[in-house]
Amino acid sequence: MSSMEEFNTIVIGAGQAGLAAGYHLQRKGVHFVILDENDAIGASWRKRWDSLRLFTPTYNNHLPGMKFPKPDFYFPTKDETADYLETYARQFSLPVRFGKRVDSLQRNEAGYHVTAGQDHFHARNVIITTGAFHSPYIPRLAQQFSEGIFQMHSTDYKKPSDIPARKTLVVGAGNSGAEIALDLARDGKKVWLAGRDVGTIPADKLGKILGGKPYWWFLRNVMTIDTPLGKRMKKAVLTHGSPLVRTRLEEVTQAGVELLPRLVDSQDDIPCAEDGRVIAAESIIWATGYRPDYDWIKLPIFDEGGRPLHERGVVKNAPGLFFIGLLFQTGLTSSLLGGVGQDARTVTDQIL
Repeated sequence: MSSMEEFNTIVIGAGQAGLAAGYHLQRKGVHFVILDENDAIGASWRKRWDSLRLFTPTYNNHLPGMKFPKPDFYFPTKDETADYLETYARQFSLPVRFGKRVDSLQRNEAGYHVTAGQDHFHARNVIITTGAFHSPYIPRLAQQFSEGIFQMHSTDYKKPSDIPARKTLVVGAGNSGAEIALDLARDGKKVWLAGRDVGTIPADKLGKILGGKPYWWFLRNVMTIDTPLGKRMKKAVLTHGSPLVRTRLEEVTQAGVELLPRLVDSQDDIPCAEDGRVIAAESIIWATGYRPDYDWIKLPIFDEGGRPLHERGVVKNAPGLFFIGLLFQTGLTSSLLGGVGQDARTVTDQIL
């Protein structure tokens, strides 16, 4: 039997952005609920590859109201991050409903109607915090290779033993691609890393100056949509990926990984790079990012690429609808653990 519940605000997604939104809503005395499709807080982190660590050090990883319980210059593991999020939700008694995969979001005269299976919810406001990573993207080029070459997307990678070959090509030189290439090389595999140079913001060196305060100030106040440098960085991030933070290309090459430009073709089942080099790979990992998937949102609020049309997370042509945690929503830190809190405060202030 279906039910209908009324709230002032519904938050969709209980990741770091959703929890930060919940923190601020609770402090403001708003009647709200957080809906999440998983069965536990931090589940999406626990599903990532075994050796994954955050790309930013602990001093950059605090959600509002609670510090990450690790030394400042430590890079937390994925499970430590999941544990922190679980503790955070429990510490503030945030009203999370698990197993609620939202099927539909529609607008009516009184607000928004949310459907999750047999359950129905209604609210004046909705905050979408489902993150920046939805449907894994694999280029059409992948279809040119026969079944003799093992292929997977980086979202399915867990550990080197998952790859049934010694010679592996990782496509996509962003943070995930560089980390996975390094993981495979340290396991003794022959590894190539193909992709554009996305640049580096070295948290391991610059981030330690004066306790990291100048570094974090630079990320929060300069790499934003309000500065010329930030606007250029936003364009690069949305088209080519975020700059490397924890892992440096020097570290990757020192581990034996061979760097290549973009992968552009195949010849007789052999991958070919932009500079004409051929790669005798037996397996390919596509660290080629994700595409937005908002099919469940039945509103005309997206651009041609499927990205939400918004201003600092506020959807102008749908009053009461907001986003938190988008790539470069207000700056480079918008989708990071330590950056969602600032955008969450801005968005929840708009609700009041």
